[in-house]
Amino acid sequence: MAEPKDPLPEPDRLEGAPHPRETQALFGHAAAEAEVLRAYNSGRLHHAWMLTGPKGVGKATLAWRLARFLLAAPPDDGGMFAPPPPRTLDIPPDHPVARRLLQGADPRHFLLRRGANEKETALSQVISVEEVRKMKSFFALSAADGGARTAIIDSLDDLNSAAANALLKLLEEPPANVTFLLISHQPARLLPTIRSRCRELRLSPLAPPDLAAALTQAGGEIAPEDRSALAELSGGSVGEAFRLTNLDGLKLYAALIRLFSTLPRLDRPQALALADLAAARGAAETFDLLVTLIDLFLARLARHGVTGLTPPEAAPGEARLLARLAPDPHAARGWADLAQTLAARARRGKAVNLDPAALLMDMLLKLDETAGSLAQR
Repeated sequence: MAEPKDPLPEPDRLEGAPHPRETQALFGHAAAEAEVLRAYNSGRLHHAWMLTGPKGVGKATLAWRLARFLLAAPPDDGGMFAPPPPRTLDIPPDHPVARRLLQGADPRHFLLRRGANEKETALSQVISVEEVRKMKSFFALSAADGGARTAIIDSLDDLNSAAANALLKLLEEPPANVTFLLISHQPARLLPTIRSRCRELRLSPLAPPDLAAALTQAGGEIAPEDRSALAELSGGSVGEAFRLTNLDGLKLYAALIRLFSTLPRLDRPQALALADLAAARGAAETFDLLVTLIDLFLARLARHGVTGLTPPEAAPGEARLLARLAPDPHAARGWADLAQTLAARARRGKAVNLDPAALLMDMLLKLDETAGSLAQR
């Protein structure tokens, strides 16, 4: 008898965090919620809303809030006993619609996301046209009795070309009473025809207080004195803040700043210690985070060199280091060029399974080399 397969992870859930459908409160996006409410109360609710913005800022949480609201809101028949216009998207967690959505069992809602690959051994890297056809069939067969219906597409960026064209046809001739809630992290890469069929709601990165509140709701913890640093390194993204918190990202960035303070005479023992940390068993996520943090540091260096503006420190001594290593636009160009080079090296190294310690050490030596050449200018 074959052993049962482990269930595949949900592609729209950050590991260790609650799924967006389980998240009740949305922080920092009152203007976006108000825009939808105005459209709803005026009777001009668009059939397709594209929620855009950086990853992890709350787009999926907003999509699930909108789905709960639209499916639970009582119909307005125009009579004298019609309910007053709603002032909030809040739906009680014990509402039948909220319970059904939480269980993935509401007959008027469809979730389009990446499914299993052909062998059902892992998640597919794309949303296929077959998945879009399932959504089309779902709305063709589900009851269209005048009640609202919703679909969440998470995310548009995952659609392959055939799936994108199939979705476009649905947006051009939408099923009755269906509101599409489409999530995109990089809308500029989408088909212009898809974008033109949607009303866009752009969500901005979260400010430190909202980021802290959202992170706490997701099960993370952040000390008050770390809020500014975490907001800087995460770019106002709850998802990235969650990853940084779980992997001690603030400590790793502080270690990088201490190491880079020795440039252009790289402290080899410190560098080797970081490389060994990235190469430890089960440390793939730490290695990926270190690569991300190095790229972020280079971006902050280049920005400082161009603008002359010092961002809030994400680690002690960072401001002084940025001023020393990137005093002018010439240095900024050097660091920006290095960022591109290192990003390409990291991609190639991962593709051929290069030893993480060797790859990270090579990146650190390139940083030292660049610092030396810029100092001799």
